[in-house]
Amino acid sequence: MSDNTLGAPPTSVARLRTDKAMAQVILDKLYQSLDEEEVVAGSFEEPDGRWLVSLHFRDAPNETAIRALVALAADAEIANTLSFETIAPADWVKASLEGLKPVEAGRFIVHGAHDRARIPLNRIGIEIEAALAFGTGHHGTTRGCLLALDALAKRGKRHNVLDVGAGTGVLAIAAARIWHASAQGSDIDPRAVIVARENARLNKVPAVEMIHATGVDAAWFRARGRYDLIFANILLWPLKRLARPIGQLTSSNGRVVLSGLLPEHANAAISAYRHAGLVLERRRLVDGWITLVLRRGS
Repeated sequence: MSDNTLGAPPTSVARLRTDKAMAQVILDKLYQSLDEEEVVAGSFEEPDGRWLVSLHFRDAPNETAIRALVALAADAEIANTLSFETIAPADWVKASLEGLKPVEAGRFIVHGAHDRARIPLNRIGIEIEAALAFGTGHHGTTRGCLLALDALAKRGKRHNVLDVGAGTGVLAIAAARIWHASAQGSDIDPRAVIVARENARLNKVPAVEMIHATGVDAAWFRARGRYDLIFANILLWPLKRLARPIGQLTSSNGRVVLSGLLPEHANAAISAYRHAGLVLERRRLVDGWITLVLRRGS
C-alpha cells in the first residue's frame, strides 16, 4: 500500500523511555485523548528492559499539548524526556510498525510482514499493515476482542459477523479465518476502510467486505439480515448510541462483543445494551481495559 493511496503521510515521531507499567498508563491516556485518525501509538520492550513509547503523527503535532497529556498521565519529569523528530514521508509505514512484536491472543497471532514466516502451523496468523488505522492487536481492547472470539469459537460456528469501527479489519479477518465465515466491517474513516480491505487481501479472506459508514443504520446492514456475532470496539459514548441498532441487528442466538471501555464505564454499557435486549455473559479485563460479551436475552 502506498502513502499516495492514503493521502499525506505523517511527518513527525515522538518517543520516550520508561518502565512497562508507566508505558501502559501513558498509552491509555493518549488513546483516550488523541484522534485515532491522526496518530499511531505503541510501546515496545528494548534489550535493556526499558519500554519505548512511540507516537507517529500524520501531521506535525502540537508538541506542548502532547507533553501536557504525558504529564497528566505520568509527571512533568517524564513528559520533559519526550523527544520529537521529523521522519521522511517514505518511512511512515515502516516507522509506525517498527519494533512491533507479534501479539498472541488465544489461537491468534497478529503480526507484521517481517514475522510472516515465523508463525507456527498450529496457530492462526493474521498479518496487519496498520498504516493510519487503529488496531494492530497490541492494545488491550483489540486483544480482549480476539480472546473473546477465540473462546466463542470453541462453542460453535458463527456464520455472519459484523465489525463496527473495524479500523485495520483485524477482528473481521480473524472471524473469517477461524470459521471460514462471511464477515463485514465498517468504519467512519474512509482511509481505515482502504487499510482494512488491503489487510483482507493480504490474509486471503475474500469473504470479508469493508464499507465506509457512520453507525449501523444504513440499508447495507439491514439487507444482510441479522448477525450471529457483532464486534464494536469503540468508546463508551458511541457504544451507548449504537446499543439499539446493534440490538436490532443481533440474531436470536447471537453475541455482541464490546470493548474500548475503562472498568468504570462497563456498567453504563451493560445497562444501555440490556435495554436493547442483550444481557451480560462474560466480562474480561485485559491491560486495564474491559471487554464485554453479551447475548440476546430471553
